[in-house]
This record gives sequence, structure tokens and C-alpha cells, in this order.
Amino acid sequence: MHKPLAISMGEPAGVGPDIALQLYAHRAELNLAPFCLFGNTDFLMARAARLGLEIAFAPVGPEGAMDVFADALPVAPIEGDVPDHPGQTTPLSGHAVIAAIEDAVASTLSGACRGLVTAPIHKGALYQAGFKHPGHTEFLAALCAGGGTPRLPVMMLAHGGLRAVPVTIHVPIRDVPGLLSKQLIVDTVRVVAHDLRQRFGIAHPQIAVAGLNPHAGEGGSIGREDLEIVGPAVAQLQFEGIAVTGPLPADTLFYPAHWTQYDAVVAMYHDQALIPIKTVAFEDAVNVTLGLPIVRTSPDHGTAFDLAGTGQASPKSFLAAIAMADAMTADQ
Repeated sequence: MHKPLAISMGEPAGVGPDIALQLYAHRAELNLAPFCLFGNTDFLMARAARLGLEIAFAPVGPEGAMDVFADALPVAPIEGDVPDHPGQTTPLSGHAVIAAIEDAVASTLSGACRGLVTAPIHKGALYQAGFKHPGHTEFLAALCAGGGTPRLPVMMLAHGGLRAVPVTIHVPIRDVPGLLSKQLIVDTVRVVAHDLRQRFGIAHPQIAVAGLNPHAGEGGSIGREDLEIVGPAVAQLQFEGIAVTGPLPADTLFYPAHWTQYDAVVAMYHDQALIPIKTVAFEDAVNVTLGLPIVRTSPDHGTAFDLAGTGQASPKSFLAAIAMADAMTADQ
């Protein structure tokens, strides 16, 4: 193994930087995969001091990370004014947060880093710095496109063998029926099937597709979307040779005995997918972005402003995100 993972620092007012620093402080006992942290060095040093962590920092970037990781935290320095104010967002740090993501993606695309783990961001704080994307996932897709048309980014939440994917992501629930189309569902499942094979080593993935409406529409009596959109999409995918089943009633599909029959469940909207996975694995699930030319994982939690600077945030999901990115890029 000759390349580190990249970690972007995330929102400074949140727990992302805290957990990254805490994990590094316990790197030996955790057998932590080497990484380079993209962030503002002065801020990271201040936060480490606040948390009582004795950490040496090395501003070496990804190229020197493997050489120093055992003794000092490799940092790819991001310029900017980033105050150490836990729980208090400020427009001052927004540009640094965006730059950390941009540089971490660029280093992963170039091959200097073998995979990317992103700490949580706070979109409300970033909008004041000119952030123009619906979410983290869409921003990453745009960066990976290099100015061209972004690939379809697909959000997957995973815990062990349980995987859930929403077709529509950060949109109001009232807009979901109008945004769903046969093509969007087909494209999403194609990405899921491809990455389950290529990224997760599942030779013949079995995929379930949830219906949009209660009881998957009951033949059109409870809405016609499942009959006219979801069903034809499933038929098209089956014609292409993808092992997909649906539309299935979502209220029973996520029952563990049913869920575990499939390598992934594709749901129609954000909460339909995320509520089940967060219910069974709130502290351990990992957010994986499929459809990108790079491996990207993230902890399945937000900024948790109330815990920032306290050292009390659970590191389980962040640790699982690092472990998954490490496993998915073990040959690099």
C-alpha cells in the first residue's frame, strides 16, 4: 500500500474534524488506514488542543503522508480564516470548507490518494460562500466531471450486507412523483449493479426496487406511478439481464428477513431509503457515492453542533467509512 486516503475536514463548527483528530490519536490501536487530512492547519491545531489531544502535525500533503503518518498527522493545508468556534457556523470558513473538498477530490482523481472520505458539511453555512449544489453528493459529481456533464451520482447507505439507495435525493417530497421517470430509475439501478460488481466484488447482485405508493400502488388503485413508471423500469432492467425485482411494497421490503435477500434495495425517495438503514445502524452506517470515477465514503451522520468540541461524538460511523474506503481501494 503506497497511497493514503484523503479526508476533507468538513464543517469546522461540527464534529467531523473532532472525530478525524480523535481517530488519528488512536491510530495504532485501531490499525487505522493511513490518510491525509485536507484542512486548515491552524484550526486543526486549535481543535486538537481544545480536545486535549497531543498530536504532531506535518504539512506534507498526500505525497509525503505515508512517510510521516506513524508519527505526525499529514495535512494538506487549506488557506483561510477558520475560527475554532464549536457549534457556531460562520461565513469566514465556508471558502476553506469548499476548497478542502475540491483539493481532496483533485488529489484522488490524480491518483495521489486512493479514495476519499468526507466529513459532514453544513449546506446552510456554505451557501453564504457561494455553494450552489443541492448537496455534498451532487458537488462531488460536478467536481469529478471536470467541467463536463456530471455522471449520475447515486447515494448508497450501507451497513454490512444491508444497502439502501434513494432514486431521488435532496428534493421536497411533493416533487418526487414529478421527478421520477422510467429512465431515472433504470439509470440508477444500472449504476448500483455496476458498482456492486466492480466496487464490492458481488458477481451477480440481486437488487430490489421499492414502490413509490403504499402497497406499491395496488395495481393502480393507490396511485399509478408504480404501474406506469416503476414497473416498466424494472421490466427494462430485467430485459438487460440485471437481477432486479419490483416494485415491492416498501413497508415490508425493509423487514430484515426480506432485506437480507437482496444485495441492495433501491427506494424512490430520500427518507424511504434512509429511515430503515438509520434505524438499524444509526452509528455504524456508511454513506457511499456510486457512479463516480473515485471511491467516496462518508459517515452517516451530520455535523452534530451540540457535540462539537466536547469529544463526546461517536466515532463509529466515521471509522466504518474509513474502513470501507480502505477495503474498496486495497489494491491501490
